[in-house]
Amino acid sequence: MPHKLTVAHLTALDLAPPAFIDAAAKSGFEGVGLRLIRVTADTPGYPLMDQPQDLRETRTILRDTGLKVSDIEFVKITPETRIETLLRFLDVGAELGAGHVITAPYDQDLNRLAETLDAFSQAAGERGLCTVLEFFPWTCIPDLATCWRVVQMTAAKVGILVDSLHFDRSGADHALLRSLPAERLPFAHLCDAPVKPSYSTEELLVTARENRLPPGHGDIDLTRFLGSLPEDIPLALEVPMYGTVPVEDTVRKLQGIMDATQSLLAVTGETGN
Repeated sequence: MPHKLTVAHLTALDLAPPAFIDAAAKSGFEGVGLRLIRVTADTPGYPLMDQPQDLRETRTILRDTGLKVSDIEFVKITPETRIETLLRFLDVGAELGAGHVITAPYDQDLNRLAETLDAFSQAAGERGLCTVLEFFPWTCIPDLATCWRVVQMTAAKVGILVDSLHFDRSGADHALLRSLPAERLPFAHLCDAPVKPSYSTEELLVTARENRLPPGHGDIDLTRFLGSLPEDIPLALEVPMYGTVPVEDTVRKLQGIMDATQSLLAVTGETGN
């Protein structure tokens, strides 16, 4: 079975959901991730839960293109997180047919983080959404081992979102990745980047948010990464390259990412779409 290929919203975050979905469809992707919650002060989010007309337009373009919403993102789990304030977000995700909701770790008390994550996951599950926790080298859950330890503390069996960039820059424990239960890895983020002996926090952030490369165009050992994941796992391409391609050429950019991904999968013996 081939890998299902979708594209994360960060890859073209300047586009509102309808335009992004249209560009993804024209580029051959099967689905999209949508960022409904703003992550940083200088990057957009598209709160469809508060924008009825935009929500209707998004549902229409999904119907017309046949694309699916693979995930909605993302919820920062902090000491102040209150599940009741996120229920409308989850409701809209369910209305859009999303399969997953991405969370991020921002609570230094990992026991409390796990408790909040568990409660959130149960609320998401009631709406048909699977919760995944993504780890980042600059956060309180900097690597796969810590992420695995935390999700095992949840009764709801929260999944793990492994991003090839963050995995590589946090030590790349391929043996642990291969050992994880497939049901805990519902999909993965794929991109490439240069590899250095070490990185400052600023370098980690800038690359992650705006300066990645298409698969096969950098130095990450993506062949080993893909070989450590469950067979046929869906892959979401998260490849922000801001400042390199004008927004009006987004389709060309997405097509280039798709072509690069297909080329890599062909070389590694994998297939896509």
